[in-house]
This record gives sequence, C-alpha cells and structure tokens, in this order.
Amino acid sequence: MARYNRYNYVIGDVQGCFEALKALLKHIAFDPEQDFIWFAGDLVARGENSVGALRFIKKLVERNAAATVLGNHDLHLLACARGIKKIKEKDHIADVINAIDSDELIDWLRRQPLCLCPNEQTILTHAGIPCIWDVATTQRLAQEVEAVLRSEDYAVLDAFLAEMYGESPNLWDEQLQGQARLRCITNYLTRMRLTDAVGRLEFDFKDQLDQPMPEGFAPWFDYPSLATQQRQIIFGHWAALAALRISARIQNVDGGCVWGQHLVAYRLEDQQCFQVTNPMS
Repeated sequence: MARYNRYNYVIGDVQGCFEALKALLKHIAFDPEQDFIWFAGDLVARGENSVGALRFIKKLVERNAAATVLGNHDLHLLACARGIKKIKEKDHIADVINAIDSDELIDWLRRQPLCLCPNEQTILTHAGIPCIWDVATTQRLAQEVEAVLRSEDYAVLDAFLAEMYGESPNLWDEQLQGQARLRCITNYLTRMRLTDAVGRLEFDFKDQLDQPMPEGFAPWFDYPSLATQQRQIIFGHWAALAALRISARIQNVDGGCVWGQHLVAYRLEDQQCFQVTNPMS
C-alpha cells in the first residue's frame, strides 16, 4: 500500500550541521510517520557533526521518511573514503571515515541518486539543471553516473572518483564518452552556478547575484529552460542565494547554514519556507 504523506519538505544543504537539522525538524513539527523530507545534497562537510547528520539521515531514508540527492561534498567524501583524495582542511568529514560504521555509511551514500522527482510537478538536483536539458535528459544522464557510483566492481567506482575532479569538458555534448562524459554530467548536477547561453559552465563565481560576473556568463536559471517548461526545479548548492525564490518555477533551498545563516525547509504543498538559525554559529 502506497504511503500518503501529510507534508513534503525539501531541506537545503545540511553540511554536517546536525544541531541545526534537529532544530529545523522540531520547528516544522516533523513527524516521520506522516511527513517526508527530501534532502538537496551536501549532507556532510563543514558543520560540527557530519557523522551524526549522516547516520540520522540514513535512518530516515531507511524508514521511508526521507530521500536525498548527492551533492559535490558528498561525492568528495566518497573519494576521500576510498583513499583517492585527501581531506581538505576546512572539511569536517574525518569523523565519518574514522567511524566504526564507516563502511556501511559510505556504501549507503554511494547508492543515493543525483536526481529525484518529489512529485509530478517538481524535480530536485543539488545544483540545478542547465537550460539545455529537459527533465527526461536530466534523469537519463543522472542514472549514468549513479550506475557507476553503485557498481559492485570497486575498480569502476574508483576510476570514476579519481577522474571526477576537473573543469573540462565544460560544455555538454551527447557524443562525450567515458570519464569525460561522467565528469561533465556530475559538474552540471553538483557544481553548476553560472553558464553561458549554450550551457557552457563557469566554475569560479560563488557570490551574490548583485556582484559582477564573468563576461558572457549568467546564473544558469536566467536562460529559457527546457526543464522548467515541465517541472519546478528545486536546488541547493549556492549559499549566497540564501534560499531565494528565483521564480514560480525555480526555488533555491540553500540558506547558508554552515556559514552561520539558516537551514531551510521548503514545503511543497504550499511553497512555504521555514528556517532556523544555526545554533552552533
């Protein structure tokens, strides 16, 4: 029998801010028996308790009270856990890698998707959807990366994680193959902020919308979009947007919690935003 959810909430980048997550769930009176949480990725990284947040979210997913997409920080954790990358000084993910249940947490994390559709009207990815992709294309390409992340052959997984970093190619082409193709898809879904009119990525800009941007580039959501003709896009990743409602068809949910701002929950039923200040800031 299908579960009926009273309320569906999309929660922005937790980034290991476990105390803020608990405060937000209390604020919205979250009931795991009736409500459902859709996490926008970046479950871990720079907050005070990445392992606690990850364990908690994993349990919610396993009891069918939540789902999550992967963000760039989650993918970086996978690479560090596999010994492919070193932990960045500013990232607080050693607690996950050193945990007694680390293997279980990492194996669960790598099986999470890059794209989810909370309902027939919405689509969720960590960083958004480029103007050149429609919903079906986004889902198809996300599944290509997901299949590699979930591979039972760790050589396949490690080969991807080792080649995942980089800014080339910065423009989608259906003819791309191999690791270059996977890297390009991953960059669009987990790192994108600015593109040009044909979807070419720019990786350096992270500021607010009133700041000068590189010539020829604009926020990905400024261009006429194939996907927004079909669904509302919900995304995190861009903390400087502070959970801005871009338009009726595009909603950001990253409130910059890890930077001392807010953790945000966006309720799908009435498009209302709820937020709490990070109690650890």
